[in-house]
Amino acid sequence: MQHLVCGISSAGRVVPDVDGEPFLVEKAQGPYVWDQKGRRYADTALGFGATFLGHTDPDVTEAVRVAMERGSMPAYAHALEEEAASSLAAHTKDLSKVIFLNSGSEAVHLACRTARAVTGRRKIVKMAAGYDGWFDDVAFGNAGSQEALMGSNVRPSNGDTLLLRFNDVADAELLFSECNDVAAIVLEPMMANAGCVVAKPGYLEHVVSLARKRGALVIMDEVLMGFRLHPGLASHHLGISPDLATIGKAIGNGYAVAALVGHPDIMSAFEDKRVVRAGTYNGNPVACAAVNASMKVVDTIDYAALRQAGDALRETIRVSFEENGADVVTSGYGTVFTLWSSRSAPIDYREAVQKADPSFSANMHIALRRAGVMSMFGTYGRHYISARNSAPVMQQLAEGFASAAQQLAV
Repeated sequence: MQHLVCGISSAGRVVPDVDGEPFLVEKAQGPYVWDQKGRRYADTALGFGATFLGHTDPDVTEAVRVAMERGSMPAYAHALEEEAASSLAAHTKDLSKVIFLNSGSEAVHLACRTARAVTGRRKIVKMAAGYDGWFDDVAFGNAGSQEALMGSNVRPSNGDTLLLRFNDVADAELLFSECNDVAAIVLEPMMANAGCVVAKPGYLEHVVSLARKRGALVIMDEVLMGFRLHPGLASHHLGISPDLATIGKAIGNGYAVAALVGHPDIMSAFEDKRVVRAGTYNGNPVACAAVNASMKVVDTIDYAALRQAGDALRETIRVSFEENGADVVTSGYGTVFTLWSSRSAPIDYREAVQKADPSFSANMHIALRRAGVMSMFGTYGRHYISARNSAPVMQQLAEGFASAAQQLAV
């Protein structure tokens, strides 16, 4: 690669060579990707969760094709924009006002800007080891950083951004007792980038209650988890009612689109010019067509069966390793999970660091590739299940993990 910096445009795409061969995607369709030599892999990365319906879903692809023929960037308002907003809002309950953007990072950035304008406060709180985009205000304390461990009595901060320990009620109470200038707290339904660490029962509800009592807004970052547990926000499925939510990935099934959704009274800050927003490509016809089509397909998904199939695969993986003399466990949900070389899943980031085994994760990725399964590469990597994975695909995944278990036992 002579001109592309580091050979990639996003650091998450790094994967090692296997048996002396690099990996370049030649084609992606349905639950599969093909490399440059034509070998087909069952894909568990699925666009880092973006292609929830599988790669190049036919309904979404056709809607995008029609939109492109009519003009991909007219600059002016177009009917698809309101149509897409309406179709999305039909799935987000009282968060009925929508602004389209191009990435989850932009959506989180705009959510924080909105909270500051509405509350008149400056501080934004995010979860230590959480990932809420790569913009400066929240690109702090991510998994792998020293700050995320929160090892001292001094709360890590970066400008107006403060860190909070996930699943730690006492730390949340301490934070709000110490700081009265919190504009918003950014929560995730699950700490995906720290290895699919699931919230303890009652934790999210307690933090939301604390924030409300202290006059802070609640932003749910659902860029990854939105539409993955049910046809809507994961927070609503879990019994949480945020003030604002950021959504991406699944709503466009692989096309560059994200959204900020919120209560009408909060989103009125855009109408009276308290909040500035812009973006040449925001709400473009291609993105809106993808959203419209994706929402229609989402409404046909049997989520209970999907979760059941994913959970069955997780149990099959555990048994495969047990039969080869190894203890593994998964954390997360049926449609997205992380595999740990441990008898128990971590309950917070501190435990995740203790249980993380970079060598195991790297060897697992390589073993899966040799078995015809492509996966994310990294210590806290995730495995995604497509909403349209058929029984044969799930069987192929089960066999791939069984093969990996045998390889790693050697």
